[in-house]
Amino acid sequence: MLKDQVVFVTGSSRGIGKGIAEEFAKAGYHVVLHGRRPVDAAFLQYLTSTYQVEALATIGDIAQMADCQRMKEEVCAKFGKIDILVNNAGMTNDNLMLRMTEADFRSCLDTNLVGTFNMTKVFLKDFMKKRGGAIINMASVSGVIGNVGQTNYAASKAGIIGLTKSLARELAPRNITCNAIAPGFIATEMTEVLSADIKEQAKQQIPLKKFGQPADIAKGVLFLAQSPYVTGQVLHIDGGMVMQG
Repeated sequence: MLKDQVVFVTGSSRGIGKGIAEEFAKAGYHVVLHGRRPVDAAFLQYLTSTYQVEALATIGDIAQMADCQRMKEEVCAKFGKIDILVNNAGMTNDNLMLRMTEADFRSCLDTNLVGTFNMTKVFLKDFMKKRGGAIINMASVSGVIGNVGQTNYAASKAGIIGLTKSLARELAPRNITCNAIAPGFIATEMTEVLSADIKEQAKQQIPLKKFGQPADIAKGVLFLAQSPYVTGQVLHIDGGMVMQG
């Protein structure tokens, strides 16, 4: 078991984030979970009793810097620091651009891109002072190749990729890594609401012909967190949707 290593996973009350939190707990990390609404107390208890780690639940809107600062203070009061930040929290607000309102566009960028900036900003000096740590940001295949009806979401995720690469260059002299994950279609509550026809159409775009699982993303995040010589990279976990070369 790792001793005194702490990971903060935003958007970890469900779906991919919840899977990431459990993967880190399984590996022996203490875990900070986050949601805009209270995290399930039973899941918190499950992590602590099953994996013998400590867990803390935080509540806040990452689009608001004041919330991010408050959550940091709560985390530092319990653990004193974090070693890994996983900026996973995000939202979709899909529509064709012709029908998309300015509010639809801004809300997606505020949560996905500005939220990633806010959470990173509040912990950045701490990472730099201890000259170490890992930041993993959640991008998307949509931010790489685009997607109909997702100009706002794709723009936010493409922005995260640019943020990740630039920050990796800034932080490398301090021995801090910064990478991104670009998931494809993952079986979560978000994809569960899709009709059978849409799911089948989506699978036809995937060379492996199936959706991924939250555990697939979680293993990728853990790999990046434990890889001190990997930085500025975008790891595609998408069943082969985006093949570059």
